[in-house]
Amino acid sequence: MSLEDLTTKIREKMGADSGLAARLKFDLGDDGVILLDGTSSPNTVTNDDEDADCTVGVTLDDLTAMIAGELNPMTAFGLGKLRIEGDMGVAMKLGSLVG
Repeated sequence: MSLEDLTTKIREKMGADSGLAARLKFDLGDDGVILLDGTSSPNTVTNDDEDADCTVGVTLDDLTAMIAGELNPMTAFGLGKLRIEGDMGVAMKLGSLVG
């Protein structure tokens, strides 16, 4: 799945009010970033590389698998497929957004 397709998929899952109440960024390395802004109304999902309350380092393939329900976020974290920087509480809300 391309970055654009994945961004669209996350935007659909997030909706206008995700309850995230924070900014979370997926850092996909050379593939780009996906920024979820749960502080805006309505919530937004963009590819802007801006500051976030929590940054999750993950590969495009692993994030695609999580969105598809093929990889559990907690399992991915346990296997070292996710690197989390910043507010861990924000990261804990990932399950409802990507699972």
